[in-house]
Amino acid sequence: MGSLRPSRVAEEIKKEVSVIIQREVKDPRVGFVTVTGVEVTNDLRYAKIYVSVLGSNEEEERSLAALNKAKGLVRSEVGKRIRLRVAPEITFIIDKSLDRGARINELISQVKGEKED
Repeated sequence: MGSLRPSRVAEEIKKEVSVIIQREVKDPRVGFVTVTGVEVTNDLRYAKIYVSVLGSNEEEERSLAALNKAKGLVRSEVGKRIRLRVAPEITFIIDKSLDRGARINELISQVKGEKED
């Protein structure tokens, strides 16, 4: 039972952080941000929050800087909304998996096109 708890807490954090970023973070630098995943340590003290930002690399950097500035707000709101003894220390990370997936699809399409020729 103990091994399931971090994954359940991670899912709850994902839901809550999505809402917090959308409604509570007022920084105009935060663009169109999607929380794509959360990893929580077994002791629930640290959470890596993976985010995807729609836009250029510059917009990604600005949004990440704004999220890092709002870490305290996000952590305190997570602590209020999810009843944990200690609110986890949060780290925001840009999730590049969507870009990699699109690039892989593009390469597969190119290979298919070459085979047909």
